[in-house]
Amino acid sequence: MLHAVIMAGGSGTRFWPKSRRNRPKQLLRLHGDETMIQQTLGRIEALVPPDRTWIVTGSDQAAATREQLPDLPADQVVGEPCPRDTAACVGLAASLVASRDPEATMIVMPADHVIEPAEAFEATVRAAASVVDEDPTAFVTFGIAPDRPETGYGYIERAEELGRPEGIPLYRVERFREKPDRATAEQFLSTGRFVWNAGIFVWRAQAVLDALARHRPGLAEAIARVAASLGTDAFQEVLEREYPGMEKIPIDKAVMEQAENVRVLEVPYRWNDVGDWRALTALVPPDDRGNTIQGPVHAVESSGCIVVADEGRLIATLGVEDLVIVQSGGATLVARRDQLDRLKALVEGLGEAGFGETL
Repeated sequence: MLHAVIMAGGSGTRFWPKSRRNRPKQLLRLHGDETMIQQTLGRIEALVPPDRTWIVTGSDQAAATREQLPDLPADQVVGEPCPRDTAACVGLAASLVASRDPEATMIVMPADHVIEPAEAFEATVRAAASVVDEDPTAFVTFGIAPDRPETGYGYIERAEELGRPEGIPLYRVERFREKPDRATAEQFLSTGRFVWNAGIFVWRAQAVLDALARHRPGLAEAIARVAASLGTDAFQEVLEREYPGMEKIPIDKAVMEQAENVRVLEVPYRWNDVGDWRALTALVPPDDRGNTIQGPVHAVESSGCIVVADEGRLIATLGVEDLVIVQSGGATLVARRDQLDRLKALVEGLGEAGFGETL
């Protein structure tokens, strides 16, 4: 059967001050009437019921996550004692899934992407699951056809086409490539052989555990010790003891770049990873001067701005261009749009500057 794992970590830096350590991006309503994690769960519910869906999040975010997802069994929201990147997250989730269903196929996806339309996403998941059903050793990833020489994403170089399950092109993966510089990204785009790495994977739970054992034995052994305590009163104690010592490495490097039987589906849906405040411009219709506005905002002779205000707290702008202005919970951000790549560093410095209560 198909199980779903939603990775919901994050420290709440790229959407500060709306996001905080205990209220990261996936718990916010940035687009539509639901929070991002609610949208993610809704996107997979047509294929995977709540009793086969798992959320892995930070322990300090687990209670808020359970509150937002009341239909999900509470024990299937698992809190990581500390962030150890996605390989540990995936390994922990795979051990939980395999303990329930040793033959399980699992889809692993982030909690904070915008994907439309839902029907195209569902078709892609069905296609990936069919590939794994035919070959339980296969590792399937989703790739986004690039429309610009983006330097902020990882890339996948695809080789020969292997078929079209659900009408979606399936390719053998030649190799994964790190985030490129501008010239390299332009070269990737010109070849037509590269797709963006969407960070969504489908595989057998046992297959990824076996791959971790082969390529990252130390990490796999720690996960196995945690798995041995599943269903006992010692589980939380063992998890908290083992997790800090686990290798901090993404699943892409730990498994996907090492495995041989890796395939990529070039997906048919629209995708936005909502990386920072600039992503709102693709989600919220701009006004006639190119301003993206949420909340009570009065923009006068202003253009190209992103302005987000809490309800009941007016932001007024006059004669400004290309600014990001966000007011939330007693803190206000004012930044040039082209400086948002430095927001994480700014937020990380707030504690040292004496503003730790805003983190």
